[in-house]
Amino acid sequence: MKRLLLLLSIIGMLIMLTAEVASAQSRISWEIRTGVDFATQELGNADLNTGFGLDGILSYRFMPHTSVFGGWGWHRFTSDDSFAGANMDFEETGYTFGLEYLHPLGNAPLDFYLRGGGIYNHIEVENSDGDITADSDHGLGWQIEGGLAFDLGNRWMLKPGIRYRALSRDIEVSNITTDIDLTVFNTSIGISRTF
Repeated sequence: MKRLLLLLSIIGMLIMLTAEVASAQSRISWEIRTGVDFATQELGNADLNTGFGLDGILSYRFMPHTSVFGGWGWHRFTSDDSFAGANMDFEETGYTFGLEYLHPLGNAPLDFYLRGGGIYNHIEVENSDGDITADSDHGLGWQIEGGLAFDLGNRWMLKPGIRYRALSRDIEVSNITTDIDLTVFNTSIGISRTF
């Protein structure tokens, strides 16, 4: 819970800072997303329960419909029984980057978007006390995403979407190294503002 409050505080400060810096720009946008994560396979031998997460994204539009983006995300899964023990939590945190294509759908106040890019994340294993018992270290993965963007007026957009993310890492628990593949299907909703 402390990490979640810290994350929300950091995102809030970044939003205020980017609003000040980017107020004269019409090509910069920020977005906050939250959603539900579904692991598509076991993590090692851990059957992950449905997870949830938050993402903060900053974008710069360099062509009429194309932007480059970067951000940070936190996603949490629980597991009743795993290679790391019973009732452990798995947190995937790190950075996201890539390209976004955003295009209007006719004359409606509705766009569609496609994103593709990478992630530079790590996976932490936490016990029921919130102590980190193992960490995979950061590594590269990939993601693809698509959805709709509803124009809310005053440069605000509501952006529901679906995403697929994949990350492969090694993690050591009790001197035993386990190769883990975290592949996740995510449904989320974001709110963004362009400056």
